[in-house]
Amino acid sequence: MLRPLAVVCLLLCLPVAGVLGSWFALDAESLGVLRHQWQTVLPGYVGTSLLLSLAVGFGVALLGGATAAAVTLFEFPGRRMFEWALLLPLAMPAYVLAYAYTDFLQYSGPLQTALRRATGAGGALWPDVRSTGGAVVLFVLCLYPYVYLLTRTALAERGAALMEAARLLGAGLRRRILEVALPLARPAIVAGVALALMETLADYGVGSYFGLTTLTTGIYKAWLVMESRDAAAQLASLLLVVVAVALWFEARGRRSLRYAVARPGAAHTADARPIVLTGRHAAAAWLVCGVPVLLGFALPVAVLLRLLWIEAQTAEFGLPLARFAQWSWTSFKLAGLAALLTGALALALTFALRLPAPPRLVAPLRLAGRVVGLGYAVPGAVIAVGILLPVGWLQARWPQLGSTALFTGTVFGLMYAYLVRFSAVALQSVESGYARVPLHVDETARMLGTSRPRLFVALHLPLLQRSVLAALLLVFVDVMKELPATLLLRPFDSDTLAVVAYQLARDERLGEAALPSLAIVGVGLLPVLLLSRALRRPGG
Repeated sequence: MLRPLAVVCLLLCLPVAGVLGSWFALDAESLGVLRHQWQTVLPGYVGTSLLLSLAVGFGVALLGGATAAAVTLFEFPGRRMFEWALLLPLAMPAYVLAYAYTDFLQYSGPLQTALRRATGAGGALWPDVRSTGGAVVLFVLCLYPYVYLLTRTALAERGAALMEAARLLGAGLRRRILEVALPLARPAIVAGVALALMETLADYGVGSYFGLTTLTTGIYKAWLVMESRDAAAQLASLLLVVVAVALWFEARGRRSLRYAVARPGAAHTADARPIVLTGRHAAAAWLVCGVPVLLGFALPVAVLLRLLWIEAQTAEFGLPLARFAQWSWTSFKLAGLAALLTGALALALTFALRLPAPPRLVAPLRLAGRVVGLGYAVPGAVIAVGILLPVGWLQARWPQLGSTALFTGTVFGLMYAYLVRFSAVALQSVESGYARVPLHVDETARMLGTSRPRLFVALHLPLLQRSVLAALLLVFVDVMKELPATLLLRPFDSDTLAVVAYQLARDERLGEAALPSLAIVGVGLLPVLLLSRALRRPGG
């Protein structure tokens, strides 16, 4: 069992190895392509990606940290509502947010139309949202919950208690925030910012729709427009290095989070209370928490519903609904299959690592599992290139190998990409469930003569039911929202809701794009609601 699992994990590492291995196969032509990129497009790709990363990192740190501090350290009317409402933008993919705000803020949109009627002014009254600045604002609005979630967790246990202790020592509110709360939350903020940066760098929908020259859009153009495998591989490897740096910062921040864990039984924790805000201070807290929810979720949903209503009134809506059913079925089929495969792999891997085995067999499998766990940090475009690059190389040299077509334009190739990208999500959830199952339970069952299959089916699965369901749900939602890998690898005439929404919006058919976009948001609400429910539990 251990050897087949190690082989599977090794196969899931191949796409990344294929991208990095492209540098060892550079010939004169490849070097020429690389030199041409350095002289033309690469500085723009790197510059735009760097600018986006710096601005988004600052924005999510500021917004996520401020909202987390507001609901954790202060008491004001509506605080309990904002505790879960601030998570709602997690359900809104960045590219859907881009479609909604493009319609709302463009020259013919409802905002500028109303302003021109009210003021009698002519011309554009609002900056074009399709810009680098607009992309920064949209990324901040949909990614700040990463920082909010981690910072809230770091402050929830000891934040109020330490703030109270500082108050008793005579420290003012400003000093308490700057010298107590901020240092306590710094590791969580760093980890959350790193996660937001990985999502920003991996994005394709917003960058392509806004016409931005980022590394991810450059990979797509190099492969499909320039038809240059070498250029795509070089850009993918560069993006992979940048993501690896962000991942290192995230891991470093998470290691520091142990300093934010409360000591059980601390005498002053029970007596600590959030600072009560009234009047203008309570209004300021409402503004800090309400604006992100309004702009990051409520307003975009309202815009999409308006677009859908207009489309239903002015178009022959029977055909779009019929096609929508086909797109939905394709999305649900692919997402469901990917969830089952990643869930099965996570269960098999974690169960195998619990079984008694020689260290020489367990150590490589454990290492392979950790490498697979990094797959979620790898952008979908990099994975797609990592799959297509060796396949194209094989087909160019041995055309008689028809089996290589198994990876291109097929469900098999798409599932392979999903396994590489999202196995980490299922693995993390199942591992957290197994952490609550003591090893002595397994030892007792084995002493009673229980076989390994019966141990897994009769004992482990019932105990892991919630963790497995959470893993399946998270992978399902992630696959529903995934865009770049699906665009490159999907079978012919098998469009998903994410692909259709992107293609319709790209063709300026925002009214038709509203229906698949709303469906994606609706599915994305499921894990957000479960997460908010888990956080409301005692000790959660």
